[in-house]
Amino acid sequence: MAKRTVATLLAALLAIAAGTAAAEPLPDVQQASLRAPKAGAALQPAAASRYLVREVDSADLWLDPPALPDLRPYTDAAVEAKLPRKAAGRATVRRIVEAQTLHEFTGGRGRLGEWAARQRTHPVAVFIEGGTMTPADLAKALPKDQFEQTGKGIYVARLPIVVMQGAALHVDASVRELRLSEERGAFLVNDGLMFITRTRVTGWRESAKAPASFKGANDFRPFIISWGGAELYIARSTLTSLGYEASKSFGVSISQYSPNMDARLKRKRPTGWIINSEFKDLYYGFYCYEADDIVVLNNTYRDSVVYGIDPHDRSNRLIIAHNTVEGTKKKHGLIISREVNDSWLVWNKVRNNALSGIVIDRNSVRNVIAYNDVIDNGTDGITIYESPNNLLWNNRASSNGRHGIRMRNSIDIRLYGNISVANKLSGLYGHIKDLAGTDRDLKVDPFEQHVSMVVVGGQLIFNGSAPLAIDQPLSLELYGVDLLAPTKRAGIQLAGVLGQHQQEILDILVRRRGAVIVEPAERAGRNAPKAAPGTPAAPPGNGS
Repeated sequence: MAKRTVATLLAALLAIAAGTAAAEPLPDVQQASLRAPKAGAALQPAAASRYLVREVDSADLWLDPPALPDLRPYTDAAVEAKLPRKAAGRATVRRIVEAQTLHEFTGGRGRLGEWAARQRTHPVAVFIEGGTMTPADLAKALPKDQFEQTGKGIYVARLPIVVMQGAALHVDASVRELRLSEERGAFLVNDGLMFITRTRVTGWRESAKAPASFKGANDFRPFIISWGGAELYIARSTLTSLGYEASKSFGVSISQYSPNMDARLKRKRPTGWIINSEFKDLYYGFYCYEADDIVVLNNTYRDSVVYGIDPHDRSNRLIIAHNTVEGTKKKHGLIISREVNDSWLVWNKVRNNALSGIVIDRNSVRNVIAYNDVIDNGTDGITIYESPNNLLWNNRASSNGRHGIRMRNSIDIRLYGNISVANKLSGLYGHIKDLAGTDRDLKVDPFEQHVSMVVVGGQLIFNGSAPLAIDQPLSLELYGVDLLAPTKRAGIQLAGVLGQHQQEILDILVRRRGAVIVEPAERAGRNAPKAAPGTPAAPPGNGS
């Protein structure tokens, strides 16, 4: 085929994909519920030496659209309404070692020495207690070598600032910029309520009179941490040049206390909203740990160093929606890892990140990944690692450096109406891998070498190596999938186990327009064949 013809075809297909996956207004609440997935049977990969292909009833694959959260309550006005109407607080200066909220930053890796060197004395911090304070209040209460107003609406913090229980800090619209001094070791710690609204917060390099742009992973930069029992609200603000490689110091973090502290303090899970804001040059754009019901909505994360958005260990019911995550320099754009469950990753644009766009990792389950555009990332568009029982619904993965969508050691993955177009390798790739002998702690992060999926609707178009490849599946069910425009002259070529049964699969899937299951003979023998299929159910529309 001539180059011009190929280019014309690709342009047309991309236009089709773009049109069918165009963003529509997010539904308020969709009442439909997800069907509980079937549990995958235990089967050692070595036993799966022979596979059988058979037609199944497509009606059994029908799934209603996933229930999505109502996003209307999460507004700037709703954040302002949460501001406490208390009396003014007070600011005191005390030694860091006296505060349990700062224990994380005084032990290990010489961190206490870090603050001593920067303050050139016994390290101290500012503590806000008894009510609400603003930067203007702090400037009146503290000497200039600790906190100074340097211009109209511009403030420089030269000590750590700690918001205690029962108190609040509001960095409000009267503040053009709150600058956290890198040289003096300033950072913000929230153990009560913190509001950052319609303003700017910047890690500040006083010697250069400029933001504290990233130099090295271990080089201190200011950061924000909100602890267990606290609430953090960021709205309509810009945060720049925060975070480095030290515990709970990654940039903007919402975290439960360490296990020992948590056992003693018994605080409830932390939470917060981060909405309508921009984050630039953060080590991690956002990080959370053992946090619940956090909302990350309608933000831009640009040029993060390691991760754009990174919810971690045992966080639940997160809403991550309508964000743009781009230009992450070292790793992934958006990753949830280690038992981050029952969450929604929807309507995000994730592009031009160093590795994968979106990653679901380490036994994170029952998540809905829907209506995302994942484009031009360095490796995969969407990656599922060792995380069973997740739903991918009407996502678009295009022009990524490896696979459009990839699954490893994960079962009961349901893929409905997804478009995977013009990726360098496979449109959709599933495989198993033995992770023993790696640096993975198998007690903390166990896994099983199984992969299974249901693929209904969607398009696998113009991908480099194959539209679809799967290695030793526990089961694979396909229905209504468009396999179009392969880049290889040989035409559509399925890979892995599917290549051995390509003629049978395509006969059912394409010629007869039926639903097909591919599974090991040992497993198929335990499943009684179903009655002849009736009228097939229509697969979900792409991008609807």
